[in-house]
Formats: sequence, C-alpha cells, structure tokens
Amino acid sequence: MMRSLILFPFLLLAVFLRGQEVFQTRIIHENVKTLQVKVNDNPLTLPVITLNGNDVLEISFDEMSHEKRSFSYEIKHCNADWTISSLSSSEYLQGFSRGYIDDYALSVNTTFLYTNYRFILPNNDVSFAVSGNYLINIYEDNQTDNPVAHVCFSVVEPQVEISAAVRGNTDTELNKSMQQLDFDVVMRNYKIQDAQTELKVVVRQNNRTDNQVTGLKPTFYSADKLSFVNNRQLIFEGGNEFHRFDFSSIYNYDERIAQIKFDRPYYQVYLTENSIQADDAYMQDFDVNGRFVVNYQNAIESPDVEADYMFVNFYLPVNRPFIQGNIFLGGNWNYNRLNALSRMDYDPSNGLYYKTLLLKQGGYNYQYLFLREGETRASTKPVDGSHWQTQNEYAIYIYHRPWGGRYDKLVGVKIL
Repeated sequence: MMRSLILFPFLLLAVFLRGQEVFQTRIIHENVKTLQVKVNDNPLTLPVITLNGNDVLEISFDEMSHEKRSFSYEIKHCNADWTISSLSSSEYLQGFSRGYIDDYALSVNTTFLYTNYRFILPNNDVSFAVSGNYLINIYEDNQTDNPVAHVCFSVVEPQVEISAAVRGNTDTELNKSMQQLDFDVVMRNYKIQDAQTELKVVVRQNNRTDNQVTGLKPTFYSADKLSFVNNRQLIFEGGNEFHRFDFSSIYNYDERIAQIKFDRPYYQVYLTENSIQADDAYMQDFDVNGRFVVNYQNAIESPDVEADYMFVNFYLPVNRPFIQGNIFLGGNWNYNRLNALSRMDYDPSNGLYYKTLLLKQGGYNYQYLFLREGETRASTKPVDGSHWQTQNEYAIYIYHRPWGGRYDKLVGVKIL
C-alpha cells in the first residue's frame, strides 16, 4: 500500500507532462506516407479555415499496402502554443469528436502498392464551435495510445485586421541578408482590456517552427490599433528562393533532374548536384515557399492513386563537412521537421552530402538548412545564402484569451 502511495504522485506528474506535449503535423508510423492537408482543395494554402464559414479542410494520406485497414480520427482543441487546452469536446465541437475514415482507394498501376485515405472537416458528424488551434490524432484499429499521425490546423474567427510589410532595412543592417517584418493590428470594435497579458502573437516564416517568434509585445498602443514595428524579434534571415524539381512524368523533366531510371523493381530519381550559394548574388526564381503538390501527368482519374512512389536522390558537393552541426533538407514534404529523416549524410570519399527519400510523384520545394550543435534555430546562410530580396511567406496569428477565459481564441490571421 505504501509503495502505491509513493508511486501515485509520480504517475500524476507523468500524466501532467504528457499533457504538455507540443504538437506539430507529423507522421509517426513508418508505413504512412504523404500526409496532406488542403483547404478548399488547394495544396498551396496554410491549414487555416474560418469559423462558421464555407471552408473545407481535407486530410489525406497513403498507407503502404493494398489492404483495407481500419483508420479513425479524434479531434482535440489546443492552446496557442499547441498544447492541449482544458476545454471538453462538447465545448469546442458540435457533434462527435471521433470518426472513422471510410473514404479510401487502392493505387493503380504503381510499382509501390498503397491505399489512399481521406476525410473532410467539417462533415455531417461534426463542426467547430470555437476558434483556435486544433489537433487531429489518426489511429489504426482504435489504438488511441498509438497514433499513426498528427495533423495540426487552425480555425479563425476574424475580429481584427492585420496590415503588414517586409523590408530589408533592419536595425542590424541595410539591405543585406535580413528581413524586418512590421505589422499593425487594427481592433475595429473588438474589445481587448490588456493587450500585454491577453494577447498571444505567433509569427512563422514559410511555415517553419524552428525560427517562429512568440512572446511578442506591442511597440505602440492607440485606442484602436496595436503596432509591432522595429522589433528585433521580428528580424529574420531572408534566406534564398527554394530549390525545386518536378518528377510528375518520367519522360518530360527539366534540368533540375539529371536522370530517372527504372532500377527494378522501383524507380530512382537523380537530381542534379546543388552547390554552395552562400556568396552568390541573389537571383529571383519562382517557388511555392517549401510546399509540394502530388501530380502525375498521365493520370486518367486521380493523381492521388495513380502517382507512383520513387526514390529521390539529393547531392550537395562540399569539400569539407560542417563539423559544428548538421545539414538538413527543409520543406513541407517533411512538415519542416529537422530530424533523422531530413538530416543529410556526408560521404568523405566523394566529398558530398547526400540523402535518398521515398517521395510520391509531383512537384517539390526544398532548401538546405544548417543546424549548429546545441541550437534549435537553423540557418540558410552556410549553403543557400541569405538575401533581403527573397520572397518569403510570413504568417501572423493573433490569439486572445480575455481575463477569466479558458481558451485562446484565434481572432486574426494574416498571410503576407
């Protein structure tokens, strides 16, 4: 009995710490691939929908077999920092918090066999009652303690207006490698008693989380406007335009792909070697800020089930490896996670970094990120360089928890 009493506080602590997990969209089970989150069938938008609006959120993924499996989902409400909120499901949803994923289709004429699953929100069984951040846990066989994937998205109730601009003239330099973000929050008739304590502001560049900015406080106040200007926290590396390649056809591809070869039983895609661009001048190029689009040029019905999986080989020649950190491949293909899947290996005999990824046919953006040992914010400077002219995407999220409130409302979102 005494042993149980001693263990009980530690069990409570373990449950508390588990509840404080910070969530991010990611695949957990290795047999799940190509997790996509689209808004209104657009793969190039951020996962943000409007409360009580007409937006449709579509979640899809592939399971790498030709067998029907039993997948289900559960919806949870999160705080501004992506920890689970204290609201019960009846407070943040109208309908059921759990549902089965019954819409599926087997792949057609592909070397890798897979089954594509999808579901939409809101649907006939559930809709959202409050704004804020949301988490979807996807399970197989109702194993709620063992999710195969997490999906994070936001629901906004527009109450404030946000005007923003990016400039190369910062407090640290003039039109070189950095970008300064300035923005105003216009209150209209929305009441905030104490902006210092009630507001939470999050800023992301190209949907990255390693360099996101939180804890911002207004620089200036007025009766109907909050200004966030000349704030050193809002100085970002400009980076460079993303690298891109498209292997939606094995016959028609551009100079970014050196070769596509059928190496029985699967295809191999060899990208042209990249180079260190740290000292190069800025060159404008078209990209989609790290996103990817599944596509198969010869699809008869749907690329989602006709696009094949292929091994894509990346190469970065470097005379000497970076000994104080690691090189990662950044982009939304991995939901901008800096982990073992995105970390490149170094081949000393050939003097290059390399990585092979199993990707679904389509168009992809990626960039090279250097993460110094012991740090959490990666840098584009050592490989891709950094320029104030780079056209990045900035997302500004304004959360409000009034005094006595129990959750963080998302009252404004600006995509710049």
